[in-house]
Amino acid sequence: MNHSQPLTRRSFLAGASAFGALTAGWGTGVSAAATDGQPIPLKIGIRAASLQMLGDLNVIRTAARIPGIRGVELQATSGQANLRDPDVVRQYKREADRWGLQIPSLAGVWDRGVKIHSPNAADSLIKSIRAAEALDAKLILAAFFRQDAPDMTREESYGPVVAMLKAVAKTAGDAGVVIGLENSLSPADNKRLVDWVDHPAVGVYYDLHNMDFYGHGDDAIPGIKLLGKGRIGMVHVKNGDALLEEPGPIDWAAALKEFNEIGYDGWYVYESKHDSTEDCLADTARNNAFLQQHVRMPVL
Repeated sequence: MNHSQPLTRRSFLAGASAFGALTAGWGTGVSAAATDGQPIPLKIGIRAASLQMLGDLNVIRTAARIPGIRGVELQATSGQANLRDPDVVRQYKREADRWGLQIPSLAGVWDRGVKIHSPNAADSLIKSIRAAEALDAKLILAAFFRQDAPDMTREESYGPVVAMLKAVAKTAGDAGVVIGLENSLSPADNKRLVDWVDHPAVGVYYDLHNMDFYGHGDDAIPGIKLLGKGRIGMVHVKNGDALLEEPGPIDWAAALKEFNEIGYDGWYVYESKHDSTEDCLADTARNNAFLQQHVRMPVL
């Protein structure tokens, strides 16, 4: 690497994409060489919360029972002990390696009482970045909704958030971790926020269902193209308590077509609702079939 050249969003994401393609077969019995000329394996993950196993080390083994699932999104600050404890981080990493799964992302990154506009928000993010780095996770989810989201029409509201994210972005970039913003802002305001931060380690954790829930339903699918591959770090997939193939606020077949069009090749992580862990296992198998039908992954 030529360290004299500045890091840009494009170069950072290109490097992350190349690394992801190289490691796409790790833990699945598929080597990078074996996939040469073949589509990148579909990256499907599931939240520990969807499996109703927050803070439970057995979530890795349980997720491994679902054909097609390749990763588990953990919560950084849920459970006792949680990912603020280095020993717990190491235990989760060992379990992930043991069962051939990845930990693509960490949610629940804020310490108790901390919001994105809190004075100690940067500290919560940095601690979560360190845990993500140890777990080989590529993204941490920074959530802020409703009154916790900045007013994008007032610089005194969004300015401190932009400044904080700028300050933490270098730490994230050096660790190979993206800070994925998930919030109640419109796709257009998310684009503005990410562009104002202007660092490749800050992007959007895109949740179309949330876009609808927070009043941006008409913009949810067009928002995919608006944000583009370069700003979307990861995607949450959900349809309330229904399967993806069933009617809901988001036309998932149309949405996935748009992700195909922009060349998105990242993770699709379920944030789905289920009555029990066993129901989650059965429903996820059905949802996996839907994704496999509609997602077109790039060819190596």
